[in-house]
Amino acid sequence: MSETSPAQRRPSGELEASVLAALWAAEGPLSPAAVQSALGGRLARTTVTTILTRLHDKGAVSRSRAGRGFAYSPIQDSAGLTARRMRSELDKQDDRGTALARFVSQLTDEDEQLLRSLLEGAKDTGPAGPAAGSGPDPVGAP
Repeated sequence: MSETSPAQRRPSGELEASVLAALWAAEGPLSPAAVQSALGGRLARTTVTTILTRLHDKGAVSRSRAGRGFAYSPIQDSAGLTARRMRSELDKQDDRGTALARFVSQLTDEDEQLLRSLLEGAKDTGPAGPAAGSGPDPVGAP
């Protein structure tokens, strides 16, 4: 096997994203071999197993015994994982206010309006979230 030069390396997180996409598309837990197959066999099974183990260590997937190995399932959908990553990055900041201010300053007008609507909905419903059938539509007008 030839070595991969830095110019040939995949962007950080690309393999994890591919593996998660395969798990999200599946109708149930997948073994590393099934994930490898879902990805078209372009990765070695050991690579897939390593990625799945790392995702498990990060809390992004769960695993259960399946024969002598494990079968893996995503813990959250794509939006939930993005929210978790955003929260994790925010938790690393000493100055949360500055980090949030810079995030908000980079939002499009549409995203800013959506965020305002979501925050208003959260205020109206409290920490438990909206009751069934109540509260504003988060993608509708405020």
